[in-house]
Amino acid sequence: MAYSLEHDAAAALPPLSPRRPLKSVRLLLSDRRWLAAFAAETAGWLMYVAALRLAALSLVQAVAASGVAVLAVATARGHPSRLARREQAAVVLAVAGLVFLALSLVDTTESDERPAVLAVIIWLAACGGGAALLIATRTRFARAASLGLAAGLLFADGDISAKLVGYGGGWLAALATLIVAYAVGTSVLQWAYQRGDALTAAGLATMATNAVPIAAGFVLFDETLPHGTRAVLQIAAFACLVASAVTLGRQQAPQSAQPAPRTDPAGKEP
Repeated sequence: MAYSLEHDAAAALPPLSPRRPLKSVRLLLSDRRWLAAFAAETAGWLMYVAALRLAALSLVQAVAASGVAVLAVATARGHPSRLARREQAAVVLAVAGLVFLALSLVDTTESDERPAVLAVIIWLAACGGGAALLIATRTRFARAASLGLAAGLLFADGDISAKLVGYGGGWLAALATLIVAYAVGTSVLQWAYQRGDALTAAGLATMATNAVPIAAGFVLFDETLPHGTRAVLQIAAFACLVASAVTLGRQQAPQSAQPAPRTDPAGKEP
């Protein structure tokens, strides 16, 4: 819900630009609607951090990922039938993937061991590099989708860093990556909001934010990988999430209205 409100506020502002970060920050902080939405988002994040102290990273992310469905309802103003068919299909795939993922995590063994420092550095750098590539280059996806995915990768870095900070001691150094990842990710998401709808931008950000840390839970934190039926459910879950992301990403970002070219009396453009 906070993402939807944040989108509406950011979309109504003058163009935000990474080349003028201070001006962009001033525009955002001067808008009361955006501040209220960002405050709601921050409150949700604080509850997420508290949950990380009580459960494994993959389980917390699986529960948090349900926000995609809430976002879809908010985007449609409470009437999902108002969504385009492609959007409806993407939401159904995302929700199905999240259900499969949740089922695959039932009764899993929680190991949650402290990861190797080098592995953490490589993982965080890979996500940050992927985000930078999506921001700097044009892809076949709509611009809002590319920026939304980039924001999701940065938020994933922040979520993993939040888990590391909870260990205390030397892991408190992860506060640096936490702050940078969330700050840059939030900025990128605002640019995405001005180039597309909330479901495309925030939907892809949410899926990446949840899917990447879930994978990190198994790779970095040595959480137990499922077997048998659970493994099949997890494969189906990620297949649905990838299909949903591709479906959302192929939507065309809305084009800004441009005045019709002027013509001279002879009917030719000047």
